Amino acid sequence: MKDGSKIPNLRDIDMIVFDVDGTLMDRSGMPEGLIGLVKEIEKKGVSVSLASGRTLPNLTPVHQALGLSGFIVAENGGILWDGPQKRGIEPMANGERCRDAIEWLAGEMQEIDPGGIESNRWRETEWCVSGPYDIDRMRTLLADSEWSDLRVVGTGFAIHVTERGVNKRSALEIQLSRRGIDPSRVLSCGDALNDVPMFNLTGYSVAVDGEIDEVRNAADSITQKKGPLGVIEMLELLLR
Repeated sequence: MKDGSKIPNLRDIDMIVFDVDGTLMDRSGMPEGLIGLVKEIEKKGVSVSLASGRTLPNLTPVHQALGLSGFIVAENGGILWDGPQKRGIEPMANGERCRDAIEWLAGEMQEIDPGGIESNRWRETEWCVSGPYDIDRMRTLLADSEWSDLRVVGTGFAIHVTERGVNKRSALEIQLSRRGIDPSRVLSCGDALNDVPMFNLTGYSVAVDGEIDEVRNAADSITQKKGPLGVIEMLELLLR
């Protein structure tokens, strides 16, 4: 850990919120030992939640496999779900305009496939394309269009077009309040730009990839190892 002094004691936190892609998992899946550490955190009385750009159907299997007691924030804040607290699925935005914006962008940038990534079939509140595309040009084009109110966010795994004001922070503010958890007693862990809003909300934040300046500057601590191996590094420090 590059700043281990900012890793809290378990007694100082009530919840850990993990990003998924690039954090809990990479393209090889979860490394050996990670699941056991997450389960040990839960046994210590610290609830674990997920906040991801993935769709809810792509997150519930992860939640179930890890045996989590926490909630899920899907689609970068667009979908809320808290099954352990008997709360159903709650969309926080309408993704139709996001899809329309991508279709328009595809007419301006011929390299864009407006169909986007496969999981769009389940996506309700945003639209994603795989890239690599020129994100700055996408933003510039949208800024001068009828979709100027939308934003473009790259995560390293996909490019998301979503409504402004809908992000991991806005979703966590709702979910944590419902659970009666003070954000100052939450540790968030991620790796990409879409994690910065939740880093700015929670009392503790850990980046498992420090290559992006904005992510590195927003995080309290940065792991030496990247991705899921960085998560293992952090959890071992918490449990020591």
